[in-house]
Amino acid sequence: MSSVPSQESVEQTKRQIRTLVQEISDMSKGDAAPAEFYPSVLQRIVQALVANGGAIWLLEDDRSLKLAYHISMEPELLEVDGDSAGKHLRLLRRIAQKGEGELIPPMTVFGEQQAEANPTRHLLVVCPFGSGKQIVGLIEIFQRPDAPPDTQRGYLKFVDHMAKLMGDWVKGQSLQRVSDRQLLWQQSDEFARQVHENLDLRDTAYAIANEGRRLIECDRVGVAILRGGKAKVIAISGQDAIENRSNIISSLNQLSTRVIKSGETLWYDGSTDSLPPQLEEAVEDYVDLSHSKNIVVLPIRRPEYTIEGDVQAKETKTTAERPKEIIGALIVEQIESSLDKDTLQGRIDLVYEHSARALSNSLVHNDLFLMPVWRALSRATWMFRGSALPKTLAILGTALAALIGMFLFKIDFDLKGNGILKPVVERQVFAHVDGEIDQVLVEHGSVVQANQPLVTLKNRDLEQQIADLQGQLEVTLGRLNVIPYEKANSSRLTDADLRKLESEEAELAQRKISLESQLAILNEKAVQLVRRSPIDGIVTTWDVEKTLRARPVVAGQALLAVAKTDGQWELEVSMPEKRMKYLDEAIGKATDGYLPVDFILMTNPSQQLSGKLSAAQIHQRAEVAEEEGTVVKLRVQPDSMDGLTRPGSKVIADVKCGKANAAFVWFHEVIEWIRANLLF
Repeated sequence: MSSVPSQESVEQTKRQIRTLVQEISDMSKGDAAPAEFYPSVLQRIVQALVANGGAIWLLEDDRSLKLAYHISMEPELLEVDGDSAGKHLRLLRRIAQKGEGELIPPMTVFGEQQAEANPTRHLLVVCPFGSGKQIVGLIEIFQRPDAPPDTQRGYLKFVDHMAKLMGDWVKGQSLQRVSDRQLLWQQSDEFARQVHENLDLRDTAYAIANEGRRLIECDRVGVAILRGGKAKVIAISGQDAIENRSNIISSLNQLSTRVIKSGETLWYDGSTDSLPPQLEEAVEDYVDLSHSKNIVVLPIRRPEYTIEGDVQAKETKTTAERPKEIIGALIVEQIESSLDKDTLQGRIDLVYEHSARALSNSLVHNDLFLMPVWRALSRATWMFRGSALPKTLAILGTALAALIGMFLFKIDFDLKGNGILKPVVERQVFAHVDGEIDQVLVEHGSVVQANQPLVTLKNRDLEQQIADLQGQLEVTLGRLNVIPYEKANSSRLTDADLRKLESEEAELAQRKISLESQLAILNEKAVQLVRRSPIDGIVTTWDVEKTLRARPVVAGQALLAVAKTDGQWELEVSMPEKRMKYLDEAIGKATDGYLPVDFILMTNPSQQLSGKLSAAQIHQRAEVAEEEGTVVKLRVQPDSMDGLTRPGSKVIADVKCGKANAAFVWFHEVIEWIRANLLF
């Protein structure tokens, strides 16, 4: 007993079919990938027709059919070498050539030799789809064979409509591929223009790195140049400068060097199983630092250039292919991007061809003799073209006039030297014996008189020696006082005893003289333990108490200084030895034997003072100063003593050596340096 579907269920089925059709229509207008589009469409068609299954076939370039996706396809149709599968494919190829959909009854055979067939128990609903008149594939639906003819024709009509929708998607994909290809060619053209625009090596390398990254659509591109058997990275996309001392750059240099030595392209996709040990180690070291998922390192070989009409060069090229010279490496990295290998390789090849020629041209240009000089001259030629020429001539004329003026006009020729201000009368107080500071009787700035005690020292050894000598002298004097009484009682003495006493007396007398002499010397040293001022003046040593208190000293060590600040002052100027030639010549030409000197004190640099220098005030020996090198000391006599109150003040002095042309004054030290270091 059969049941008739209700009107409500029929309407519900129609709504479901319309929904599925709308979904397929929306998908055909989108940009879904083939791997997503074909399964989604086929599933909805099968669902709408309540079919047993289906398949989507694609036509290859050789017009063979390739199964793109299927649902519940018969196993015998999937056998590559099976007879049923072959007849089924020939049937589908004929329908694709015809370009019209067909209904194929189950277990049907076609053709004179029965080469085409539907070996299944299903009704085949087959419709081709494509873009315009070009067929790109087939839709095949496995339907129940027991439907009425009108229903079967409805199946065909529905599948044909779906094929047209799929054709719209194919057309959109074709337009998208054309658009992508056009965009790629535009990017390629822009890349070629950028990398060939400049012959400077660094600019070319950065153009390859930055523009190449955009064209390849990867995360990072680097360019390395081979120099002296080692690769050096000179450009990385997105980086203005390369820090060659960093670990990641050193590791990348090592990886590039080893790839270049191998002469083969390195493709790293996370596995190092197929890599030789030297490359495996270098790749792992770099990946640990860069965290790259995929790395491609291509040795860049110098392109071959054949002169037009050079038959011998062409014959040599065809008869013996020689490896091209490697000049560097192109490094491509994927960190987050995920292009498939085929797409990545195609774009890398496109970048490589232009990069190899651009780098080769830049290296040839860069290695030309005196290229930096020619490049600078070339850049300077703009000054002599067009509207810039009058300005250039005006500037050159001004510069020439200034140069001539430097030799015609004379200016003051001054020799500069650094020095200190000091009183003429200044004395150092030294320790005359070894000892230890006992008392400091003055302080900084104390006014002292000549012979006034300044510092007292103590010497325990000296005190002990004096005490010992005094004891010995007292014993000697005591014995000398006893001997006369013993001689007075000579009646009891023999002649030998008397002679012995006389000899002892003479020896003691001589010993007394020696002890007194030694004691006098030690007492003189004891007097020297009190250090006195040699002159009237003031103590100029800073913080005397803190510096000297309880300090051990040795003979000859300076303790403090006393200066007469209310008398004459002088400047002790250190003149560099290299300027003494001009100073000697100037003082020899001086009419009165003096050269004027202008100086300033760093304690009051706003006030300019004057003085004079004579030949007698020039030291005859050169000395080595810590900061200024070899110098000659000059003693300059100030014209006035006003304002000169602080000993040791730093002084900057200009010795007036007459007049000379400006060129000599400004550049005489340069000339002397050239003579001493280049011409000698």
